[in-house]
Amino acid sequence: MKRFLPLIFAALLPTLTQAEQPSVTVFAAASLRGALDEVARGYDGDVALSFGGSGTMARQIDAGAPADVVLLAAPVWMTWLRDRGAVKSDAVVDLLGNSLVVIAPTDSNIAPDPADLAGALGDARLAMGQRDAVPAGIYAREWLEATGQWDAIAPHLAETDNVRSVLALVARAETPLGVVYRTDALADPQVRILYDIPQETHSPITYPAAALSDSGAAFMAHLQSDDARAVFARHGFKPLPE
Repeated sequence: MKRFLPLIFAALLPTLTQAEQPSVTVFAAASLRGALDEVARGYDGDVALSFGGSGTMARQIDAGAPADVVLLAAPVWMTWLRDRGAVKSDAVVDLLGNSLVVIAPTDSNIAPDPADLAGALGDARLAMGQRDAVPAGIYAREWLEATGQWDAIAPHLAETDNVRSVLALVARAETPLGVVYRTDALADPQVRILYDIPQETHSPITYPAAALSDSGAAFMAHLQSDDARAVFARHGFKPLPE
């Protein structure tokens, strides 16, 4: 019987190894939904994804939420976490880049002048993330200020707590125009891109990520793998460094 024991043990090894893989909880910016879902499916372990506004995710982690990895849509919130001691500086990696676009419902005929959105809106509203909290909203405000349109547009905003809510408002034609990331617009056939927002009119759009635990460090390595980078690129993100 002894000669069979090594074979039995060897047969059990894959099962034991798989069972010992630590589960990972990832808090991520809402704009990563879809791309990060696909990346997580390629990981050899259980991954629980929680999506929301970057500010919301950061505040929950600071309050003690059990996250192993955090992936946000702007450095400002990662810096906030670092300053509060929730993230170590040497754990932060700039993972992805993105860009902003102006969108409209697919069946809309609106054709606004990029320099005069207020004129195209009339009494309607422009959907965008919250101007002081949601990264996409912060970038949008910078663009509107840089082009001299902020004062005219500010009273006509429909502000949301994450960028996917902006996408939903425009897709349902509840607002005629919205500002979202290019990756969001590409993911929804109910909207069309009217034009790209010049990148020189706002801060660089960077998605920083950080591991908060040992199991998180293993998933961070997966996020930076060639396979994961290919998935992100297919969804329209710019893997960093390029």
